[in-house]
Amino acid sequence: MNVLYTILLLICSNIFMTLAWYGHLKLQQTGVSSNWPLIGVILFSWIIALAEYCCQVPANRIGFVGNGGPFNLMQLKVIQEVISLIVFTVIATMMFQGQSLHWNHLAAFLCLVMAVYFVFL
Repeated sequence: MNVLYTILLLICSNIFMTLAWYGHLKLQQTGVSSNWPLIGVILFSWIIALAEYCCQVPANRIGFVGNGGPFNLMQLKVIQEVISLIVFTVIATMMFQGQSLHWNHLAAFLCLVMAVYFVFL
């Protein structure tokens, strides 16, 4: 169950992270945050990032082998990066029109899948 909890928390964490890092750009596109000062955008992102940390920290604690979890530190990081790029790709293609996948993006994803394979050897 620790594997499942870790992966689900990492997915939730990366959804919040992507929204914190790039959501304000969509708000600016729609005109919602066009007149916000930079500090307002930063505070808005920090509030979302708090939710990200509320998922990321437990995911690492539950998943880390030193706490009884199934993953070592390197495995946790590679899993997090793969999840991060998958979540980013889904959100970017849904929220930002004109952001499409190309062959080189798919080749990079294949390299990441191979990285996961090698880190678990």
